[in-house]
Amino acid sequence: MNRDIPKHIAIIMDGNGRWAQARGLPRTMGHKSGAEAARRVTRAAAELGIEYLTLFGFSSENWNRPQAEVSELMKLLRYYLRSETAELHKNNIRLRVVGERAAFDADIVELIQNAEKLTAENAALTVMIALNYGGRADIVQAAQKLSSMAVERGRAFTKEEITALMDNTLLTAGAPDPDLLIRTSGEKRISNFLLWQCAYAEFVFTNTLWPDFDKADLESAMAEFSGRDRRYGAIQESKA
Repeated sequence: MNRDIPKHIAIIMDGNGRWAQARGLPRTMGHKSGAEAARRVTRAAAELGIEYLTLFGFSSENWNRPQAEVSELMKLLRYYLRSETAELHKNNIRLRVVGERAAFDADIVELIQNAEKLTAENAALTVMIALNYGGRADIVQAAQKLSSMAVERGRAFTKEEITALMDNTLLTAGAPDPDLLIRTSGEKRISNFLLWQCAYAEFVFTNTLWPDFDKADLESAMAEFSGRDRRYGAIQESKA
């Protein structure tokens, strides 16, 4: 793979509501168009050789939105899981869902489990959808796991051991950290998304609203990424 191609891209899909408002449409239409964008970008990521794509679908804070909007989002999630799983499997794409599932209705949890089971061995691309996800909560649940492990072994972990074990106790265990984080709609914050995992990610912020985001926008963000000098805190010697 070209070294300038990010192995893992994470996207904060923002702007569905504003997209709908600008067209005099209900917010639900923005979310439906956003789901189409997710389908489009997933296909583009596979074509471009991306190995991991993580999409911030529903944060733990999104439950605070109006109940009618949350209900429509849950209907859309059900539709997506039912309609897209077979297509993902056909294209050798693995689906993972990261986040706290207990808050979802039982039928949604079952749909998630079935989709993950069906696509578990697929290798062309891994798509991780963050649902009821919060970065701080992810770190807290990892700390709870490490605490239980420490009790079982009878001693506390050292700082070095904790650092080494964190990747395997976070909800994204098994996936590499994102190389590139994209946020659409012009907002410039990460909104409690993959806080540990994005420690060294390159950030690209675009004014494009998520429902309008397409392969060309993805390629543009990747081109910006390829021009970045990633030093991870070190000083790189001149190549001259």
